Amino acid sequence: MNLHEYQAKRLFADYGLPVSVGYAADTSDEAVAAAERIGGKAWVCKVQVHAGGRGKAGGVQLVDSIERSVRLRNVGSVGDW
Repeated sequence: MNLHEYQAKRLFADYGLPVSVGYAADTSDEAVAAAERIGGKAWVCKVQVHAGGRGKAGGVQLVDSIERSVRLRNVGSVGDW
């Protein structure tokens, strides 16, 4: 069975395990809404893939503006980040 990180976190939370706040976004509008719900001045955007090396490939990015998170959401591939 392969689970994305957001799916595993939801499963853990359903069983009462502590998990950090996070949201999966399929659209730019969802990315903006998630950043606004979380609040703060910076967010971590993560590509959800069933492969190792996500961070080394650039699939995990720290962003300091909602506009940057929207740009990341709209790119075609991790290499475009």
